[in-house]
Amino acid sequence: MEITKIPYDQTNSFSKHLIDYLTNDKKLKPFVNHFPSIDAFKQQIIEKQKHTINRSVLVKVLKKQNASVELSDKTEANIDSLLLEETFTVTTGHQLCLFTGPLYFLYKIISTINLAEQLKEKYPAKNIVPIYWMATEDHDYEEVNHAYIFGKKRSWNSEQSGAVGRMKLDNIDNLLNELRSILGESDDAMQLMQLFKKAYLEHQNLADATRFLVNDIFGQYGLVIIDGDDKKLKEQFIPLIKKDVLTKGFADAIRKCTEQLAKDYKAQAYVRDVNFFYLSNGSRGLIKDGVSVADIEESPETFSPNVLMRPLYQESVLPNVAYIGGGAELAYWMQLKTAFEQEEMPFPIFLLRNSALLVSEQQTQKWESLGFEITDLFSSQDELKKKYILSKKSFKLSLQTEKEELLKTYAKILKKTTDDGLQKSVRANLQKQLKSLEKLEQKLLRLEKKKHESTLNQIEKIKAQLFPNNSLQERHDNFIPFYLQYGDNFIEILKKSLNPLDANFVVLSHLIK
Repeated sequence: MEITKIPYDQTNSFSKHLIDYLTNDKKLKPFVNHFPSIDAFKQQIIEKQKHTINRSVLVKVLKKQNASVELSDKTEANIDSLLLEETFTVTTGHQLCLFTGPLYFLYKIISTINLAEQLKEKYPAKNIVPIYWMATEDHDYEEVNHAYIFGKKRSWNSEQSGAVGRMKLDNIDNLLNELRSILGESDDAMQLMQLFKKAYLEHQNLADATRFLVNDIFGQYGLVIIDGDDKKLKEQFIPLIKKDVLTKGFADAIRKCTEQLAKDYKAQAYVRDVNFFYLSNGSRGLIKDGVSVADIEESPETFSPNVLMRPLYQESVLPNVAYIGGGAELAYWMQLKTAFEQEEMPFPIFLLRNSALLVSEQQTQKWESLGFEITDLFSSQDELKKKYILSKKSFKLSLQTEKEELLKTYAKILKKTTDDGLQKSVRANLQKQLKSLEKLEQKLLRLEKKKHESTLNQIEKIKAQLFPNNSLQERHDNFIPFYLQYGDNFIEILKKSLNPLDANFVVLSHLIK
């Protein structure tokens, strides 16, 4: 395997907001606490240590939520360690995507685990626990009910609504039967099917199934899984629920921060006066007037934070020092800096999750045989085709020299007269001649393309394989085909290759079984 690191701004796939953050642009300093670096965590830990967390409740909730899961010794020790004042967490969160969804879900969790290990090495007196916060209260079923496997969308169809974590796993056996028919008979395929059957057929809802699945994949590394849809946890958040729902106490702070940020960057999340939904079985709707103090104090579990309030909830119940997320998450977290300051709550360090492109041995060899570098993968198809043709041409296709000679000739002609009308005619004729040369140049290029049609089709094929639907592989493809190729080794390959403190896109090429 070879690892190639590419600066994010050279991938043509990420926002200016994100690129500026990775380069510590001073325009973003008002919206962060500390820019990410291993040394910045020294101060972050000090600040978080002063922020009171009910560790006893947290540990009791985690033990209850994970009681039916076979935890590794490392995960159990991590949960127990959360009772200690010298224990801190690094967290990522994600929706409950079917079969883990797109590849970047794995990258998020691996980034979180690796950061925890790096911080423990740097600050050995502290315990650092990696956390996966399950977005069980999200109600966008269409975003979690499918996975792209072998290039095809495989979906679970259900008529349920409301928080996805509470959804029963009705009819999911149909999808599992479909998956079974396409995975083949290899040992790795049988092992995957066994895991999926246990996850989705032996659990009552999507939250429990996802917890089982993620724990099975990552439990060996000490990952702790938490579900925010919990009454005991939300009891810790009652003061902030009251402030938001009863007095609209966060709207002004978040709007002001958002407006300031919007001077240079597009706002990611819409700011509402009330940032909670009302949660019940089968529904998650916007809160309307009529909520009382008693409603919140007696049933905090029915109040579900939206995308802007969830970070405050998370930081209220966890001794957290870092959040690992993608570019969109970075954008909405920055809308919250003043809200955190208002509550005198430490704003965590935000780290971009690792991004990667996985290129097989066969794909790499074919690509290099075409005369391209790995970094060329991020060029457009048109650019690649032109580059290939220009490298293989038997004569000079570009007519730039002829254009320059033409310009010199007409410049001499213009000097021979001062008549405005004649000069205008000469210039018009020049433009006509230049356009004729451009058309001829394009025709020569088309003829050369036709000559190399088979090779150009190979360029298209490799680009389509690695950038499905013209998007990054990690935003589309599921891990299953890669697991079938590389087996249990696949997760370890990723873990050894990704470093959340290294702000570069990673290409893993020459991947062999």
